[in-house]
This record gives sequence, C-alpha cells and structure tokens, in this order.
Amino acid sequence: MAIKSVWIEEDCIACGTCEGICPEVFHVTDRSHVNEGVDFNDYEEGIKEAAESCPVSVIKYD
Repeated sequence: MAIKSVWIEEDCIACGTCEGICPEVFHVTDRSHVNEGVDFNDYEEGIKEAAESCPVSVIKYD
C-alpha cells in the first residue's frame, strides 16, 4: 500500500514518540508536525509504527 498523505489530528500531546520512531517524517515542538517534502513511501514502516505507538491515536495516514 502506498502512503499518499500523513497527518496529525488536533489532540496531539507532543510526547515525542513519533519523532523518536521516525524523525524523517515527524517533528515535535509544542505539538507534532509532519515534515514537508518527504516521500512517505520511503518511511512506510516507521509511519505505521509511529501511528500504532501514538498514546492518543492521532497519527493518521492514507
């Protein structure tokens, strides 16, 4: 499955888990952000692991 988009919903608690798992895609400041210009297909496993590991389940991809 090719990942076309990744986003983080509003209830992010900025815990840093996603950046710890896949820093190429995620960046945490006061809340988490998806880095621009990333080919998500290169980091599919990391994106899926970050989404599964998110304690508030706000990482989504399609």
